[in-house]
Amino acid sequence: MRIILFGGLLFLMFGSCKDKTQELAVEEDSGYELSTEKWPKKLSVNSKVKAILREWPEFYAMDISFDALYKADNREDLSLTIENIIEEQKLLEDSEYPKEFDKPQIKSRQKVFKTYVLKVKGDLIYRLDPEASVHEMINAYNNLRKQFNVLLSSALDSSLILDEE
Repeated sequence: MRIILFGGLLFLMFGSCKDKTQELAVEEDSGYELSTEKWPKKLSVNSKVKAILREWPEFYAMDISFDALYKADNREDLSLTIENIIEEQKLLEDSEYPKEFDKPQIKSRQKVFKTYVLKVKGDLIYRLDPEASVHEMINAYNNLRKQFNVLLSSALDSSLILDEE
């Protein structure tokens, strides 16, 4: 009688464990598909800014990495793209800025962009929906690009405002 009871107990244990592993496997296989069509588009810059940015290889490399964001199809692609953007961002921070863009306005917007890139990375690590964070990151990048346009189109001489002696 003990052998039958013990055998039945083992059979129930193995049977219940098998169902749970199948459920976990199904949960892992269900990937997160991205829809990049709803994401904001990258802001264009004027021709003067474009000429300066082409001569800044670190920014140009990050810009290419950012373009790859729109080609991400799933969570893994987005994760790899974000990792690449983070590496390019680090190189950009350490690079020598062109004199027209070596301003606090540019550096502060670059830090805001970095913050949102890291927020997207955190959402991906913790398996949260990164959609809202990606929108914020793209908007921060567009604000950085918009600031490039503002700095070069501004006719105001900053030496008149600042008291530099």
